Amino acid sequence: MTVGLILQFLSFLAGPPPVGDLEEQIRRFTSVYAVVEREAADPVPPEKAIYEGAIVGMLRRLDPHSVFLNKEQFEQLKELQQSKTKGFGSVVSVIPGRVVVLQTLPGTPSEKAGLSPGDEIVAINGVRVATLDMEQLVMLLNQSRQSQARLEVRKPGNSRVFQFVLTPAEMESPSVDRAFLLKPGIGYIRATSFDLQTGAQVRAGIEKLGGARLQGLLLDLRNNPGGALPAALEVASLFLKPGQVLLSVRGRAVGGSEERVPATVVPYTFPLAVLVNGKSASAAEIVAGCLQDHDRAVIVGEPTFGKGLVENVFPLSEGTGLVLTTAFYYTPSGRSIQRPLHEGGQLDTVTGSLEPASSREYRTDSGRKVKGGGGIEPDIVVFPPALSRLQLALEASGSFTSFATQYIREHGPISEDFEVPPAALDEFQAYLAERRIAPALGEWSNVREWVRNRLRTEIFNQAFGVEKGDEVELRRDPQVLAALQAIQ
Repeated sequence: MTVGLILQFLSFLAGPPPVGDLEEQIRRFTSVYAVVEREAADPVPPEKAIYEGAIVGMLRRLDPHSVFLNKEQFEQLKELQQSKTKGFGSVVSVIPGRVVVLQTLPGTPSEKAGLSPGDEIVAINGVRVATLDMEQLVMLLNQSRQSQARLEVRKPGNSRVFQFVLTPAEMESPSVDRAFLLKPGIGYIRATSFDLQTGAQVRAGIEKLGGARLQGLLLDLRNNPGGALPAALEVASLFLKPGQVLLSVRGRAVGGSEERVPATVVPYTFPLAVLVNGKSASAAEIVAGCLQDHDRAVIVGEPTFGKGLVENVFPLSEGTGLVLTTAFYYTPSGRSIQRPLHEGGQLDTVTGSLEPASSREYRTDSGRKVKGGGGIEPDIVVFPPALSRLQLALEASGSFTSFATQYIREHGPISEDFEVPPAALDEFQAYLAERRIAPALGEWSNVREWVRNRLRTEIFNQAFGVEKGDEVELRRDPQVLAALQAIQ
């Protein structure tokens, strides 16, 4: 059984080698394994030796992205491709030592159990939240969504700790999670990944906002790690002319091929800006790159991650799988998205005699110069502003979230045209002082408007849901503001 699995891997990685060579490789492996199994001081489980040893070691010599997936990991990958996940249906604010509920989604286990915005989760399955750092908290939250979880919760204004038992449910997890008008005629859509439904969701978002009548659109691909290539091509095709090249694929065992916009497409023609950052990768970079090469969109933000690899998923025996890099993606102008990998790796020479992408000059349809060889360089580079020491301290303290809970309880209900009044800022200062956070007058003056916006965001998060809170936050985002200016 395990020898058969190794044979599958060798055939994937090496292509069809001479039969004699392959048989000799297998004989060597089985000879070594037989000695280990017979003579090792401790027993060696076959699954551990093969799945966690031989296969992992073989793939490590290829590139960082080719990986073996055990049965559980392969099932998780298939779930992600279907845009479904298990969870409780709550959105929470997480800082070291604290987890506060911001929103519970209708009909989900969280809402049915009675969780509400402002509730603080103090323990999960008997583990006290206050004792955990951020990494431990995220791990605990992820683990708790896999099976029934016991929560200890403190309600706002109540010192009593309530007990909740929640059973996770399978829920749709749309990749397009935000679609609203930033201002009359100008839409904003955020895609957090690319899955089988992303293209349809982007189109539905555009139509919801006005369709072809829109005067402009911001497509936010920041923090989008990529996903399904067909979805990326479908999204890019929404804005390009029929027949235009979307990308090309080249690799050692893959002949050169091109993907083009389908002849039946009727594209949107309004001005377009695409937002990217250092966590925009793979399929997100393909969309940004082809729209940039065809001068169809202005790219705004930070240089992208630089992952332009063709990764195929091969199902294997026993419910396992293999994610294997088989080729490179190239934008319409011919530039590689992939940043250089480790020296000497197979991917450095997979394209044969082609010179490094970074040493060549590339041009868009209109003749503009663009860089290649490592991610997408934005047309307008805008980095997020660095936070001051006071701003970092306020964020880390969780004061915005907890004060918002108290403010809504004491001053609610909140209307959607709510603005934070000066009296609320004074209350917040007093609230901070009670917690031994007392900035100097000059420090406070420098961050006063930032504090006002952060408070408004957190109040909207709990009063109307995180989508409304995001709208408040995005309207002062410097990258969003730069993109708005570019398309008007």
